Amino acid sequence: MYIGGIGIGSAVAIYFIMWWLSLFMVLPWGVRSQHEAGEITAGSEPGAPAVSHIGKKLAATTVLSALFFGVFVWVMNSGLTLDMLPGPQVHHVQ
Repeated sequence: MYIGGIGIGSAVAIYFIMWWLSLFMVLPWGVRSQHEAGEITAGSEPGAPAVSHIGKKLAATTVLSALFFGVFVWVMNSGLTLDMLPGPQVHHVQ
């Protein structure tokens, strides 16, 4: 079974890695500390988030990683290679 010419196990692993990396990109979005919000909870760090919005961030992570995965599959099936990039070319000796 294949997804875009990639084995299902490999596709799931690649998507998981993209999802995890996307999560770290999304986590800082819209974070306001308790100190910035002026609502410091007793016994907590003032730099802790006032509201985490984790549900929205998980949804955004899923959408973003799906877009990244779609671009990845498109590039894999488009025939593009690193040899097409500008710069020094590797000469293969036979």
